[in-house]
Parts: sequence; structure tokens; C-alpha cells
Amino acid sequence: MSNITYHTPMKKLSDATEFNGVVYTAGQVAENLNAGMKAQTEDVLRQIDALLAKCGSDKSRILSATVYVTDMALKPQMDEAWMAWVDQSRPPARATVEARLGANVLVEIMITAAKK
Repeated sequence: MSNITYHTPMKKLSDATEFNGVVYTAGQVAENLNAGMKAQTEDVLRQIDALLAKCGSDKSRILSATVYVTDMALKPQMDEAWMAWVDQSRPPARATVEARLGANVLVEIMITAAKK
């Protein structure tokens, strides 16, 4: 039986969990909430890179992503940052959903990835 690993556990959530060679990240949001959609997305993707590295994975191992945006009119700006970042030879399954997010949060991204 495999063990579950919890990364940066807090009372409400962990930044990521691992089970059976799969990494599940919590929704990541930008640190600078005064930035626009593209900059917030780039910030979130940097955080995801670091989190995946901590868990023994990387963006080439992403299985799926769920992207929450506050306004679909801003989705092209998110997509611009995403396309510059994603491993285009191994694009994951992805859903983009319009949702209410926290104050000034324009984008939140959750990832599921295989470990190396």
C-alpha cells in the first residue's frame, strides 16, 4: 500500500499531495494581485514549476490542468502566458472555467502530474 505525502500542509489544505506516483496541486494564485491577467498567470506558472520540482516532477509530466479565470474576456491573455510556458510537445488535458475568485485574483490553476 502506498503512502500519501502532504506538501506544506496547513489547516485547510496542502500545497500538493502525492499518491501512487501522481502529484495533485492545490489551486495556485498569484502573489502580486495588483498585476494583470498575463502577469498573474506567469506568476502562478512559476509557482507551479517550483511546486512540481519539489514533488519530483515537472511541466512535461502534467496530466491535466484546471484553469479558473474571473472573466473569459481575459482568457486570451492567460492563454498567451500558458502557451509560452507549456511543453507543447506534451500538452496536458486542460479545462478553463469562469469562476468567482478571491479579491483581485484573476486566475487560479490546479495541476495533476506524474512523478518522474
